[in-house]
Amino acid sequence: MGQLLSRSTQSTAQIPILILGATGYIGGSVLSRLLAHPDVERFEITALVRSAEKAERLRELGVKTVIGSTDDAEKLETLASQAHIVFSMVDADDLAAIQTILRGLKKRHDTSSDIPILIHTSGAAVLGDQAKGLHDSDVIYDDTNFEQIEALPPSQPHHDVDIAIVEADKQGYLKSYIVVPSLVHGIASGPLVDIGIQNPFSMQIPGFILAGLDRGQVGMVGEGRAIWSNVHIDDVANLFLVLFDTILSNPEKVGHGSEGYFFAENGEHTWYDLSKAIGEALVQAGLSKDSEPTSLTDDELIKYTGSVERGEQMGTNARCRANKARALGWNPTKTSQDMFDGLNLQVDALVKAMQAKQQKASTSLHHIPEID
Repeated sequence: MGQLLSRSTQSTAQIPILILGATGYIGGSVLSRLLAHPDVERFEITALVRSAEKAERLRELGVKTVIGSTDDAEKLETLASQAHIVFSMVDADDLAAIQTILRGLKKRHDTSSDIPILIHTSGAAVLGDQAKGLHDSDVIYDDTNFEQIEALPPSQPHHDVDIAIVEADKQGYLKSYIVVPSLVHGIASGPLVDIGIQNPFSMQIPGFILAGLDRGQVGMVGEGRAIWSNVHIDDVANLFLVLFDTILSNPEKVGHGSEGYFFAENGEHTWYDLSKAIGEALVQAGLSKDSEPTSLTDDELIKYTGSVERGEQMGTNARCRANKARALGWNPTKTSQDMFDGLNLQVDALVKAMQAKQQKASTSLHHIPEID
């Protein structure tokens, strides 16, 4: 098939696509757009999902499904070997899963003339410093500055996975593209949400909301002075489609490997401003009496995020500019103000989701349930 499917081949044969994270916050949003793509008849989409019920609903939408998880190494490797394009939109820190995917893609390359495509989702925590909420930073990462990105230490969150992917690209048996979303906000919508199989919530903002409900007052790391870029879920999903379309139609326009990082951002916020706005939304909903954020203790960071180190990521500086993404034609429309304006709706939707889970599991409101 050559480096990419030629236009003549594309017109007569379907493009095999593997989706990992198909019912997740980002993955479901990307899949919804692929299903609405004007060339969807050219795609043979397969999704790896854990739930038999979700698998059945996806099949009704025309998606082939395999029940399992990224922990099923043999199954994952086989699926990757059968795909020309893999969308990896699951755990950005799962090095073992990525190594399995890479083995599968190498097997595909070694047994055919194909050079498969890996579109992976990383995250802006890879850019984070050690501010712990105590100071801001004037360091801004640019996705056209390859040397700046390559200079990141391997110990940065997500970066061991990113490095493994870029190394595979250097070896020539695949082409890699790494999307790096900043803080993603907004409630996902679309057909997968409508039929109840996609998680509509992000992680960071709902995490702060749920912790605020549990402790009675919204929290923050340190003094909340650090700055992060942000982006709306719809804009993130649109970036994946812009990248996907450009890879297929004009691959020379898109750098790959070490030149294939694409940031997703359209605004910035301090952690204090975000926590304060969440606190105000909780007060307006009658769920808290004080909107002023207080510093989270180490014990609270462990309780709400699993570890102090992971919790302190919400006190880092991670500022970036998506110049390369915009050069492809990506045009994000939602701003930081949209993020703040949407917090009341997000609090309301999250509380309703918790209450619905409680009716099934008979849990207490102050026990923070997992949101699938």
